[in-house]
Amino acid sequence: MIQVLIVEDDVRNAEIHRRFVGKVEGFEAAGVATDGRQALELLDILQPDLVLLDLFLPHVDGLELLRRIRAEHPRAGVIMVTAAKELHRVREAIEGGVYDYLLKPVIFDRLQEALLGFRSYRERMATLEAAGALGQPEIDALLRLREPVAERGRQSAYPKGIDQLTLDKVSGLLAEEEGPLTAPLLSARLGISRSTARRYLEYLVSAGRLQADLAYGSVGRPERVYRRKA
Repeated sequence: MIQVLIVEDDVRNAEIHRRFVGKVEGFEAAGVATDGRQALELLDILQPDLVLLDLFLPHVDGLELLRRIRAEHPRAGVIMVTAAKELHRVREAIEGGVYDYLLKPVIFDRLQEALLGFRSYRERMATLEAAGALGQPEIDALLRLREPVAERGRQSAYPKGIDQLTLDKVSGLLAEEEGPLTAPLLSARLGISRSTARRYLEYLVSAGRLQADLAYGSVGRPERVYRRKA
């Protein structure tokens, strides 16, 4: 469950945002702060995964709070929810590391898109943490997940025949395997065809995640085996 801290000085808006968050599966409103000082206290107490942050707040404004969150709670995501439309404020928020920027009054569908996009990014990061070093395609995919929601999905960061869901499953299996892997073994473990398994393994070779070698048995053709790069 992704724990969300709502930081909003308008009690009515805070309640609307709390209800919206509760309608999205996998998300829970852990608390509500109505000013910057209270937000700092609740950040330390609740350690939320995500903060819905207003810009205009008593005591500590949203941009200063954003800087504090980035410095003191770097793993917490931030989605700005504000009436501020000025370019310099939007730019400062984006450069400060917000995941998304929503204008009030917030529409549920738009907030839901932002929340689900954040969850996808978070899950992708968790999957890749086990892999250690990343290739350029994985980095490109992560950066695309950080793009504004409206821009996501226009084109795949992967070549034809490679989708993120299957790649995540393959990457997860690779993180668990200590020995070499073959296309038949991957096929059996994930329930995919051998040709599909071979395609993903070769893609990971091209991405710099795996190295391929030939294993020669006593009879028959040599078998292509794949190992994680050291």
